[in-house]
Amino acid sequence: MDISPDSIVYWQRGPIKLNATIVFSWVVMVLLLFVSWLATRRLSVEPKMSRWQNLIESIVDYMRTQIRAVIQQQSGRYLYFVGTLFLFISLSNLLVIVPGYHPPTASINTTAALALCVFFAVPIYSIMQKGLKGYLQRYIKPTVFMLPFHIIGEMSRTLSLAVRLFGNIMSGTLIVAILLSVAPLFLPIVMELLGLLIGQIQAYIFAVLALIYIASGVTAQDKNQGDQNENNNNNDRKEND
Repeated sequence: MDISPDSIVYWQRGPIKLNATIVFSWVVMVLLLFVSWLATRRLSVEPKMSRWQNLIESIVDYMRTQIRAVIQQQSGRYLYFVGTLFLFISLSNLLVIVPGYHPPTASINTTAALALCVFFAVPIYSIMQKGLKGYLQRYIKPTVFMLPFHIIGEMSRTLSLAVRLFGNIMSGTLIVAILLSVAPLFLPIVMELLGLLIGQIQAYIFAVLALIYIASGVTAQDKNQGDQNENNNNNDRKEND
């Protein structure tokens, strides 16, 4: 029984391996690109639009609504990155109904790569918003002694993102495989449906946590800048008095 798709090797030459994780990651990406192409090849603003365009616009509108509901901000700056994360994880988990498919999210390598994308997205968004100096200052707020704790916090939440998604998807796949060998009739079907639901929930949770991490980093910059401006204004008032 293969616990991780990393152990399923389709082709190998020397140290180079082509395993199920790589193959099905590319399958998911190709499917996303293909559906995007179908939806955008004949874009229309008329009421009568293609089914693919209607589908994509409905999904994008739903993601915009969820982003605004979670962080109480406009969704524009976060939609592309967080939306891509959600669609990749969601489709990866949804395709488990296809025989012979192995979800790449059941590999710790995939989930770690996704978590690293979030890890680097936090400073990128913050630097774009307030600059490098403003981003680095958050690590020494309210005192320089908080620097190691901020660094540990950044690393630990990245690790928790990777392990949470990997553990839930891998365990769900393993349980279904065990049930298929023990009771190969109705129970595995129920567990498969439950696994589909859990997979979509995990995709939503991962995207929401990534959104919160990024938005909190940017919001912290705004709050620190606002506090600094308020202190400067108070000092100016004292000097005038």
